[in-house]
Amino acid sequence: MTHFSRSLTMALGFGLLTLSPAQAFDIGAMSDAERTAFRAEIRAFLLDNPEVLIEAFDILDQNQALATAQAEAEIITANADALFASPYDYIGGNPEGDVTLVEFLDYRCGYCKRAFPEIEAMLEADGNIRFVVKEFPILGDASLLASRYAIAAKIALGDEAYRALHDAMLQMRGEISEASLQATAEDLALDHAAIVAEINNPQIDATIATNYELARALNISGTPTFVLEGGLLRGALPRAQIEAAIAQERAAN
Repeated sequence: MTHFSRSLTMALGFGLLTLSPAQAFDIGAMSDAERTAFRAEIRAFLLDNPEVLIEAFDILDQNQALATAQAEAEIITANADALFASPYDYIGGNPEGDVTLVEFLDYRCGYCKRAFPEIEAMLEADGNIRFVVKEFPILGDASLLASRYAIAAKIALGDEAYRALHDAMLQMRGEISEASLQATAEDLALDHAAIVAEINNPQIDATIATNYELARALNISGTPTFVLEGGLLRGALPRAQIEAAIAQERAAN
């Protein structure tokens, strides 16, 4: 059913619901002539009152948005531990913060790179946001290599090494390759050999697989996508919009 058909049905429904039982009638029992006249009256009414359709569209969109938000919130609640409390994810910002913001990201995503300085500035300015990174490599083999290398650095060298590589890769302008990752690690004074020794650690496969499963459950198909307990924020949104969502989250808690 098209938007127009749904809206027309809604408009007809509103009109028929105003009839008393004595006035109600069976549309199916109408003659062809009566049905033609009835349709003509409806068409004339809608042409004279197009705001009825606009109102119907608005109500339909609001109801669909509410239903989507409610469904997302239920899925987030059902997967809260995996989303917000996985021991394998990097936690930045303030680990003791009063609100948790999760980001699904890909190091080759131009929008993730664009969002990076805004997110960093927001975390610094707020000081009370717990920030969780979900490795979500969806843009090819180079993306997967970058995520594996970052997680391997966390396993081998700890959170600070991960953070340094994470920041560097989101600011990298060239292609990601084994050579560029080694050069980046050396620039950061990180032990490349120790990272490579963990690159095939099964925990890396498990972490990325879990993130893919969470993304499927939440219908996340692009990056960056941000998750709060109350819902999703999709795309490289303006900082003010993310801050408003965080404020709403705090108010709800």
